[in-house]
Amino acid sequence: MTGTELTPAAQDRTATPTDVAGRLSTLDRLLPVWILAAMVVGLGAGRAVPGLGAALDAVQVDRVSLPIAVGLLAMMYPVLAKVRYDRLGAVTADRRLLVPSLALNWLVGPAVMFALAWVFLPDLPAYRTGLIVVGLARCIAMVIIWNDLACGDREAAAVLVALNSVFQVIAFGALGWFYLSVLPGWLGLPQTDLAVSGWAIVRNVVLFLGIPLALGYLSRRVGEKVRGRGWYEGRFLPKVGPVALYGLLFTIVILFALQGRQITSAPWDVARIAVPLLAYFVLMWFGSFGLGRLVGLGYERATTLAFTAAGNNFELAIAVTIATFGVTSGQALAGVVGPLIEVPVLLGLVYVSLAARRRYPRTAAHVIAAATSQVQRSETP
Repeated sequence: MTGTELTPAAQDRTATPTDVAGRLSTLDRLLPVWILAAMVVGLGAGRAVPGLGAALDAVQVDRVSLPIAVGLLAMMYPVLAKVRYDRLGAVTADRRLLVPSLALNWLVGPAVMFALAWVFLPDLPAYRTGLIVVGLARCIAMVIIWNDLACGDREAAAVLVALNSVFQVIAFGALGWFYLSVLPGWLGLPQTDLAVSGWAIVRNVVLFLGIPLALGYLSRRVGEKVRGRGWYEGRFLPKVGPVALYGLLFTIVILFALQGRQITSAPWDVARIAVPLLAYFVLMWFGSFGLGRLVGLGYERATTLAFTAAGNNFELAIAVTIATFGVTSGQALAGVVGPLIEVPVLLGLVYVSLAARRRYPRTAAHVIAAATSQVQRSETP
């Protein structure tokens, strides 16, 4: 192969969205249908079966929902197994990616959610507080699969979620204090206290990122050492790839079954909470994608920047609001509505991202980088 010849993976990523859709498996092509069905099944089961949510929630290990944990691990492992860990050094050296990502996640994102919560919910302090907590919980899990579906840079996504995890452990409690107590006091607004367990945050990071990241890394190291990279990427990854989407659908069913009755019992309140959430996801994604293009990132890394900035860690937000304010509180309901809006909106943004590829400027450097940095996307026969 010549220095500028595209690998199959790069050809896939430079094709039009129509070309890509034509080569996707049935599972991938109908993903919006499956996700909608999973949400409906979960909500319906949670509403129709008395005690189902409580029964599922009772299956816990150290106050972590075991069904949710299993689904997230199944969802993240195949994607992290695709990462070429020998390329992470090139990602960490790209300041055009790392500096904007840290600024968007830990300065811009929480501030945007704070502003939207006060603009749209000035008369509903419990829901407003819950939304602010959602804005502080930066995504370290589900963003991995949105990025992969949008043909983002897998190695960059792995680095950015790892950085978010470190900052989450360090900064979550301090930011909660600032946005709920300090800043409202400066602005003459009502203040709220937030008690956050440091162990709860560490546990969340280790379980939902550390374990699948370690398994993905070991899989690639052992697989390539024993059978070679050709077998690993050509035979192993296509076998485990579909497990990620199965894990996503399972997680959605369980999540909405756990909270089905709570969501369907207050439709007007859910609608009020949904408006600022929708505005948040759209503003953060388009602003971040545009910033990536402005600073000269290629499509793959601009996409990764956008999804890591727009996504949120719903599991942490729900856990913190329930532990602090109670399972039936308005703050907890706001946390629960987060994934109800995030899942369909970010799925829609996957398709927006794929469509934007046709207009994205592709310099020779971007094409060569895509050709050498991406592994072939796994397909279901």
